[in-house]
Amino acid sequence: MLLFHHRSEIYSNWFLRDFTMRGLTFSCVEQPLMYAKAKLFGDEVRAAKIMAIPDPAEHKAQGRLVKGYVEKVWVAKRRPILRHSLYAKFTQHNDLKASLLGTDDLELVEASASDTIYGCGFWETNPRIYDKRNWRGESLLGLELMCVRAQIRLEVDSGVPHRQY
Repeated sequence: MLLFHHRSEIYSNWFLRDFTMRGLTFSCVEQPLMYAKAKLFGDEVRAAKIMAIPDPAEHKAQGRLVKGYVEKVWVAKRRPILRHSLYAKFTQHNDLKASLLGTDDLELVEASASDTIYGCGFWETNPRIYDKRNWRGESLLGLELMCVRAQIRLEVDSGVPHRQY
């Protein structure tokens, strides 16, 4: 199990490394996630604000202010958006891709007690984190990272070029 949480760790949504999707450059994975959320609900003003600021904490804060937000709709859309963002980040930087592939088959887990959607609901210092039956969170970030790792590994092993978003 590989636990991560801090913005200095490459698996974090807040890790700063520019990448491009659909002609837009993003500073971290949190930015396209919140940008897509604003666009999904037609909040163009919020989408523009998210693109104009470099700070992941502010991206998250702006994402919470999206007008017209409907939880059920976002829940249905957030995972594919996250997966595409992670894929773009890790395929556009060879060092990040090598690190992700270097995790082999380790379970990747965002160790955040305050995030029960993208994290597992525990800090890494809590020994209960090592038993998934204890988790209070969905661990969506870790699950999507592992999906992206499997996809990249398959592409590398079969010689298929990475897709461009």
